[in-house]
Amino acid sequence: MPKAKTQFVCGECGFTCGKWSGKCPSCGSWNTLVEEELPAAQPGKRQSVSRPAKTYRLAEIPETSQTRHKTGIGEFDRVLGGGVVPGSVVLSGGEPGIGKSTLFLQIARELSQYGAVLYVSGEESPAQIKMRAKRLSIEDGILLMSETEVGSILSGVEQEKPDFLVIDSIQTVYDASLSSAPGSVAQVRGCATKITAMAKTFNIATFIIGHVTKEGAIAGPRVLEHIVDTVLYFEGERTSNFRILRAVKNRFGSTDEVGIFEMRDTGMTEVKNPAMLYESEHAELGGVCIFAGTQGTRPMLLEVQALCAHTQINIPRRLCSGFDVNRLYMICAVLEKKVGLKLYTQDIFVNVAGGIKIREHAADMALAAAIVSSLRNLPVPRDAALIGEVGLSGEIRHVAQLGRRMAECERMGLKRVFVPRRSIEKGMKYNIDVVGVGTLFDVLEKLF
Repeated sequence: MPKAKTQFVCGECGFTCGKWSGKCPSCGSWNTLVEEELPAAQPGKRQSVSRPAKTYRLAEIPETSQTRHKTGIGEFDRVLGGGVVPGSVVLSGGEPGIGKSTLFLQIARELSQYGAVLYVSGEESPAQIKMRAKRLSIEDGILLMSETEVGSILSGVEQEKPDFLVIDSIQTVYDASLSSAPGSVAQVRGCATKITAMAKTFNIATFIIGHVTKEGAIAGPRVLEHIVDTVLYFEGERTSNFRILRAVKNRFGSTDEVGIFEMRDTGMTEVKNPAMLYESEHAELGGVCIFAGTQGTRPMLLEVQALCAHTQINIPRRLCSGFDVNRLYMICAVLEKKVGLKLYTQDIFVNVAGGIKIREHAADMALAAAIVSSLRNLPVPRDAALIGEVGLSGEIRHVAQLGRRMAECERMGLKRVFVPRRSIEKGMKYNIDVVGVGTLFDVLEKLF
């Protein structure tokens, strides 16, 4: 029996080559080449001749207004750009147990008011889904299918003709015509391509749930994210009930929006007031500072916490949860050089309350104030918020969306907000005490 031919495919970029290499020659990623078997060529079989595809002139294509279906879950609609677009394919990834299946079962219930919803599960039986639906108070309105073979799934879809489809999850679906195991690069790519083609042909809004790797990326080839219309990531700490839904790709909306949810016994509940992420009952304590940040275009107040403790080792530790550790190193260096603090004798631990991750430099000033507050054991006033990027020379730099951040501070009842001096517009009247600062030394002098 002749030996089957194989090729190696990069899980990141889809590059193929005839032999294995530790580093992908195309994208440079390490240990991403996976072996897959090529389909055997049948001798004597003639290749089918494809008919030419139809072409269209751009001016001749009629304009259509894209209708969106509101799910009734405001946070989810916000991330999608206003609702679900018919025929769109949405890929959502997240860690195991974070609540992906629960959220999309709730979404399926809400979408059932617009048409038939088919929920395909390759991980749970219909009886298990029924138990979860009962906990979520879902009685009816959803069609269930427990199947993993993509051909059977597509046949069922053609038979039922649903308006909405949920696949849970893409890593469990396999194509019987491929010899590789379910979850492999070839299987995930092939199944996702067939499901997407079916969704476009029958105009079915499709949601594909995917697993993530230990690095946080959706498991499978990177081409999977190029196939679909929207890519969502469900984030959150296991020790926190709060979850963040973030769009990293969206053909029908902005990628700057996020949705905030809270996991409860009754399912995922949208958080309409993000202030509950930072509100606490304790009095003013050292090492805590309020930062007026943005998640996409959405302003929210976040609590930045810092703890300084005398180190017992030669190289002090710098640990972060929810903050970029490289940014922490830079701010510590500025505090030592420009302010004269001796942080080389201190272990510094940084945390963002609520399990939120801060990805913007506008939180630099708040973090610096929290570190100094913990070091000197002097509290930052709870009615004050800090907004500003810290430069290497200690200057406070301008940040984007300052007006929206200040409006959120005013709405939440804060009395003062520290902002870059250059960002204050002349002639503007604010209903909150705006303190303009030029350097990090000015900030600390006015705070403490």
